[in-house]
Amino acid sequence: MSEARTSAEGGMETSYGFRQVAEGEKQHLVNDVFHKVAKRYDIMNDVMSGGLHRLWKDALVTALNPRKDPSYKVLDVAGGTGDIAFRIVEASGRKGHATVLDINGSMLAVGAERARKKGLSDNLTFVEANAEELPFQPNSFDAYTIAFGIRNVPHIDVALSEAYRVLKRGGRLLVLEFSEVGLPLLDRFYDEWSFKAIPQFGKMITGDSEPYQYLVESIRKFPNQENFAAMIRQAGFSRVAYTDYTGGIAALHSGWKL
Repeated sequence: MSEARTSAEGGMETSYGFRQVAEGEKQHLVNDVFHKVAKRYDIMNDVMSGGLHRLWKDALVTALNPRKDPSYKVLDVAGGTGDIAFRIVEASGRKGHATVLDINGSMLAVGAERARKKGLSDNLTFVEANAEELPFQPNSFDAYTIAFGIRNVPHIDVALSEAYRVLKRGGRLLVLEFSEVGLPLLDRFYDEWSFKAIPQFGKMITGDSEPYQYLVESIRKFPNQENFAAMIRQAGFSRVAYTDYTGGIAALHSGWKL
């Protein structure tokens, strides 16, 4: 398969990293990756971002600015370990409620245990389901967040349409994802780090480099900032914008259901 990024027209649904796979096969392969790394997911993100993912996630929550209101409801998708949901609940003064949805039960088990230890269980619900087929009524949530998960969804356009459906009028979508680096020197350094160092660190940490190889390849296949913003608009969102972090290594995309 070509290493070129996919566009707003699609392509991620049959892209397992740089490999072309059959329609319907990707989800099983991705599930296997996250079963393997669930217990070391935060370490994985530290390795892949040099620890910067923590700052980027804090920035997402700052941008969201959750209301300190018991009626405030946010859906955090592909957030099984709870990393984003915990931050949102804390930022709401432990008044808001976060539903953590993930297709991977291993990730959810890690998140539920972490929530219990943090004393946040009353503010969180963990749901095992597919981002492409959300088990919620329309107009159910004030916000929808997904951090470093949308590129692992086979049919991104379907997931974005589902996000639009379950958001209340005036609700906000926030998507944090690895993106396209705009600085040539940084881009070359990041490529070297991603393709040579990260899989080796992954092998040392987990004994298996393959999940990390997929993850760095999936970053390179994901649509760039402008193309992904176009996909968000196509799903019906308004006032679509994005902010680059660390030269475009990551980007925070925002859209509103108006």
